[in-house]
Amino acid sequence: MAKKRSAPVGGRRENRVEPPPPQVNSASGRRNLILFFITSSIIATVAYRFRQSSPPQYQESYVYEQGLVTIHANYQDVLTENSKVSENTSQRHYNYPVLGYITPWNSRGYELAKRFNSKFTHISPVWYDLKSQQTSLVLEGRHNADRGWISELRKSGEALILPRVVLEASPAVLLGKEKQRNKAIKLIVTECKEMGYDGIVLESWSRWAAYGILHDPNMRNLALQFVKQLGDALHSIGSEKISGQRLQLVYVIGPPSSEKLQEHDFGPKDLETLSEAVDGFSLMTYDFSNPHNPGPNAPLKWIQIVLKLLLGNSGSRAQSLAPKILLGFNFYGNDFSLSRGAVTAEVVLKRPPLGNQGGGSRKECAPFD
Repeated sequence: MAKKRSAPVGGRRENRVEPPPPQVNSASGRRNLILFFITSSIIATVAYRFRQSSPPQYQESYVYEQGLVTIHANYQDVLTENSKVSENTSQRHYNYPVLGYITPWNSRGYELAKRFNSKFTHISPVWYDLKSQQTSLVLEGRHNADRGWISELRKSGEALILPRVVLEASPAVLLGKEKQRNKAIKLIVTECKEMGYDGIVLESWSRWAAYGILHDPNMRNLALQFVKQLGDALHSIGSEKISGQRLQLVYVIGPPSSEKLQEHDFGPKDLETLSEAVDGFSLMTYDFSNPHNPGPNAPLKWIQIVLKLLLGNSGSRAQSLAPKILLGFNFYGNDFSLSRGAVTAEVVLKRPPLGNQGGGSRKECAPFD
C-alpha cells in the first residue's frame, strides 16, 4: 500500500503525515539510478551510503561516461536519459537489498521487473488493501494478482515477491479487539500461503497517524504489538521457494514531519521495538514539497536529517539497525505552476513538449535535488 497518486507505494504520497509536508550502499549503487528512471512504476528503495567518488571499475559504464552520476543532476538530464537502460540485466555490484514497487499506473513496471529481476532482492506489487466491512474485516486485491507474471518472475530470477498490503481498516475495528487483530493476521498469512508469496510489505503507520491514534499511548502500543504479532506469524511460516527461508515482513514508514520528532512520528524507540519482528523498514524519503510549499522532491540535506532522527544518537541501539533501513528514492518529479493565485502540481514523468518549459514553473526530477 491502489489509486493513481493517491495510493502510491510503499506508497508514495500517502506515506506522509498530513498536514505537514513531510543497508546503505556504495556509490556503485548510484550506477543503477538512470536504469531505474525508466520505470516510474518501480520506486526502488535501496540500502544507501552516499559517497562523492565512484569506484574505478565502474567508471567506463555508460552513466559515468555521460557524467550522469552527479549530485548536480538536473531535470533535463533525467528526462533526456530516462528511456535508456543498461545492457547488464543481471550482475549486481553490491550485496545490500533492493526493493522495487510495481504500481498500477505504469504497466511497464511488470515487464521491467522480469527483465531486471536479478537486480532486485525484493519486488512488491501494489495489490492489496485490508478494509473494514461493517464490524468485520476483508482483504481485497487478489483479483489484481497476476499468477502468470509471478511464475515468470520465479523463472527469471531470485527476487522475493512481497505484495504490498495497506491497512485501510479503522483502527477502532482492527486494533481495539484481540479477535479482530488475530483475524487480520490470519487473512494476511493465509493469502501468502495460498498464493505462494515470500511475505508482504505492510503500510499502516501513515493511516494510524491520520486517524490520530498514535497520540494515545495505549493505542500506539496496540499498533506496535499488531505489527510485531504479524511479523512473528509470518516468520513462523517457511517459504515455498527457498528451503529454510521464512516469510518476511517489510514495514513502510514515513519521514518525520519536522526537524524534531512529533508524537505521531515513527522514531528510534519504535524502530527498536519492531526490530526483531520486521525484516526491513521502507523509509519514504520523497514528496518533501507540495503545492502549499513548492520545492524539491527529495533534498539530500532533508534525507540526512530524516535518517539522523530515525536512528537516534550514536549511543542509541537504533544505530545498529541501520542495515534494515531501505531508503526510498523518487524517480519522478513535480512541476509546480502558479495559476490564478493558486499553486498546482503536476507529476513529471517524461520530457515536456517544446514551448512548455517556461512560465515560471519549477521542475525537480533528480534524486539528489
